[in-house]
Formats: sequence, structure tokens, C-alpha cells
Amino acid sequence: MAIKLENAGIAVRDIEATIAFFTDLGLSLLGRDTVSGEWADTAVGLDGNHAKIAVLQTPDGQGQIELFEYLHPAAIDTEPTKPNEIGMHRVAFSVGDIEASLAVAARHGCYPLRGVANYQNVYKLTYINGPSGILVMLAQDLTK
Repeated sequence: MAIKLENAGIAVRDIEATIAFFTDLGLSLLGRDTVSGEWADTAVGLDGNHAKIAVLQTPDGQGQIELFEYLHPAAIDTEPTKPNEIGMHRVAFSVGDIEASLAVAARHGCYPLRGVANYQNVYKLTYINGPSGILVMLAQDLTK
């Protein structure tokens, strides 16, 4: 049986701010829409489902994320995910320059949870709380 990962979906508080964050990091906006109707209710399992959506893609064309801002039913606010919590954990990106990427994140009010780690001189990496509390890992390959 063939299988291919299409994207990871993330519910957000503010789709515009989240699009700005990810496009500033280097992803491109592929498209956006507003979805609702019986098909959306059935697919998602929520009555009256109505959401703004946006799909973003990594520069290499291999990775995508789909953002949802729920208009109905109302979004349920949660605390930012912690690295040891069960469930959807994080979205991870390889970056060419982690310091430059962190500067971009800082312009959006997003900072490392603790700092930047060096893993055996192979990777520099960190977790940041992105917009809407999205846990984002940034990693720079030091061998390239």
C-alpha cells in the first residue's frame, strides 16, 4: 500500500500572524481558502465547521504545513505544548543559519525555550514557542 505524508495541520489563533512568521522563516504560501459546509463537517467531525485555512511549503518543495483558524466552532485556547507532553509534539525545520532564523523569530516575539544546543558538533538546535504556542524546532547542520 502506497502512503505519502501530505502535510501537518496546526490550529492557530491568528492565521495572518502565523503566515507572517512562517513566510519570514522561508516557507512560501501556496494557497488559502475558507472552508465550511457538510463536507467539512464530515471530514473534520465538527458540526458547523467553518475555518480559514492556509497551506505553506518549504523551499525544497518536500514539506508542507496547513494552518487552520476556526471561525466556528470557537477555537479552544490551550497552554503552549511542553516537550514532554503526549500528543502532537512539534514541527521541525532545517535552517542554513540558526542565528538568522532566531532573529526572524524574535521579530515575531518568539524565543528559544532555553537556548541553542550543540549536539556533538553535528547540529545546533533549539525549540521555540512560535505563534499560537506552536512548538517549533530549528536545526542547523554543522557538517555542511
